[in-house]
Amino acid sequence: MEFEKENNYIRLIGAADFDGIVEYAVSILRDGGVVRTPTDTVYGLICIPQSAHAVQTIFEMKQRPLTQGLPIIAADQEQVEQELPVVWDDRARLLASHFWPGAMTIACGIRENNIAWLSGRDEAAIRVPDYLFVQELAKKLGPLLMTSANRHGVETPHTAEGALGSLAVRPALVIDGGLLSGAPSTLVNVNCPEPVIERVGSIPKTEIERLLL
Repeated sequence: MEFEKENNYIRLIGAADFDGIVEYAVSILRDGGVVRTPTDTVYGLICIPQSAHAVQTIFEMKQRPLTQGLPIIAADQEQVEQELPVVWDDRARLLASHFWPGAMTIACGIRENNIAWLSGRDEAAIRVPDYLFVQELAKKLGPLLMTSANRHGVETPHTAEGALGSLAVRPALVIDGGLLSGAPSTLVNVNCPEPVIERVGSIPKTEIERLLL
């Protein structure tokens, strides 16, 4: 692998060995580590859902209430429909086809299933970021859990250093993607009779209403 890392801190911008960095991050995640990664919106904390230790670590890093489930990250819409037991109706498909990959999070219902890491959840927020590094991780590992890299209730910093300093515990691997927009994704819940915009972010409310109404 031809990339520089010091204290498991890697600068992604300008790195010559992109594939090597992806593979290294994959190895950390497979071992149950948490990776702090840039996305197309804000810095995020990402882990494999099968590792209870990694999931617990994210909650500790953010000091997030355990009652709030972590969002799911996928490589593409096909992976969502094939690998997740979600209620993916025409409204979800319409939103995904227009805004994925991108800053759109879709909350939908979860069908009855025997997947251990989804136990107790009847709804999940799902996104496909417009960020190749994260997409590659999901392609290689399957759907992942990811949430913003900030303490619960605190605004997400736009820089790698700020995001790292906001956390109560240091991640196993830190990926520096430079200055990010800082605008969160827009969250639309389709697990209800009529779609509800629960958070307005990068995608304006008017664009969603024009599409769904």
